[in-house]
Order: sequence, then C-alpha cells, then structure tokens
Amino acid sequence: MILTVDIGNTNTVVGIFKGEELIESVRLESNRSKTVDEYHLLLTDLLDLKAIDIESFEGGIISSVVPTLTGTMEKAVSKIIGREPIVVGPGTKTGLNIMYDDPKEVGADRIVNAVGALKKYGAPLIIIDFGTATTYCVIDKDKNYLGGIIAPGIGISAEALFLKAAKLPRVDLVPPENYLNKNTVDAIKAGIIFGRVGEVEYIVKHLKEEVGVTNAKVISTGGIAPTINGLTKAIDIYDNNLTLFGLRDIYEKNTKNRK
Repeated sequence: MILTVDIGNTNTVVGIFKGEELIESVRLESNRSKTVDEYHLLLTDLLDLKAIDIESFEGGIISSVVPTLTGTMEKAVSKIIGREPIVVGPGTKTGLNIMYDDPKEVGADRIVNAVGALKKYGAPLIIIDFGTATTYCVIDKDKNYLGGIIAPGIGISAEALFLKAAKLPRVDLVPPENYLNKNTVDAIKAGIIFGRVGEVEYIVKHLKEEVGVTNAKVISTGGIAPTINGLTKAIDIYDNNLTLFGLRDIYEKNTKNRK
C-alpha cells in the first residue's frame, strides 16, 4: 500500500492506495502548530480507525504548499511507513514539460493535479482547483504544462468581504434561488457564488482561445467545485480525488526502477 498526503493551506488530505485503488481518504485541518509526534499519533489513530495495517505500507509521497508543515509531516509519515517518503519538488520525476519561466515557481499541488488529470483524461486539459486559491492550469495536446492563472479562492473572497464590510454577515457558500435578491444574505450569496461562475466561464473561454485548445477537457477539483459545476457548462468533469491520484502516479514514476 502507498500513503499519499496532500498538504494545502487550509486542509490536508490523506489517501491510502492498494494498487491503483484508493481505498480510504481523510481530510484534516492543516495545523501549523502541531508537532511531529502529534501528527504521528493523529495519523496512527486514523489508520487504526480504518483498520489499516501499518506494516502493509511499501512507501509514501507528500505534496505541500505549506513549507512550515512539510518537514513535520515528512517525519511523521516516516515514523509510520518505516522509510522516508517522496516529497514532490525540484528533481521529482513527473513526466511533464513545464513551460513556466521558472518551473520551480509552480506549486506542487498544481503539478500533481496535472499529472493525475493527464493519466485519467488525456490532453489537452484545463484544470481548475477550487482551494484556498482558485488555480487554472493548461496542458496542451503535446502534454506541455503551459501555465495558468491564480485567483483568490472563494473562501478568501468571502472572508475579505465580511472583514472589510462591518454590517455584512457571514453566509453559507450555497447559491440562492435567484440572481436578483431582496435580502442581504441572498444578495451576498449571489455575488460570491455567481461571481465565481462568471469568472470560470470567462477565464475558460479566453484560455481556450488564447492557447488554441478549444477541445480541451475542463476538469475541476476542490471542496466548492460541485457547487460551481452545477451552475455552468464550462466544466466537463469533477474529480474530488484528483490530487491523490496524481501523487500515486508520481510515486510510481519515481520508484518503478527500484522495484
């Protein structure tokens, strides 16, 4: 079995693969104050709860956009699997040709998503990850990672509105029934949700035109993705576990010659 860990700014997702099958996944808070021992105990308890035999792990892999958590989680995972996990970064084999001005600037999560999406859906692709930031990544028909767009995530945008406008209440991030609303709560929901739908449709349209990938599949992932998907035809496929599958694929690329 393989232990996969994706550390995001808000959440950390842990996946357990048996062969190519994702048999368990758990979402945790990305808590920067936890120690190695605390994460080790947390992960061990989770594995016990899921009746996962720790002795069955052959290895592990981590992607992270939170540098202060990377080393902590690496040590915690090492204590569980009995060896150092792969940490996605410079020098990791991905099979991607990254066309960024400086490839090292591309976040590990974006690379991992691209690897996972390429294997599952082929190219060309546009991948939208609705996380703490909303990221758009473009892969052309030759599997070149061309670049993309980084926008404030829907949660960040909502929080900024509440913090800066004293009289506006916090609201659940669910769409209202109407575009035109006559109460503050639904008016805020409409602005936040429908505004993001408009962003997606505009950006996807212009990315396809600019890069010449009009036939690209548009894949979405991330917690709020199902809500946005239901409001637009610009997104073709929702894949909740895209990052975990990408991690598994990268693990295979970096270990197959050692088996």
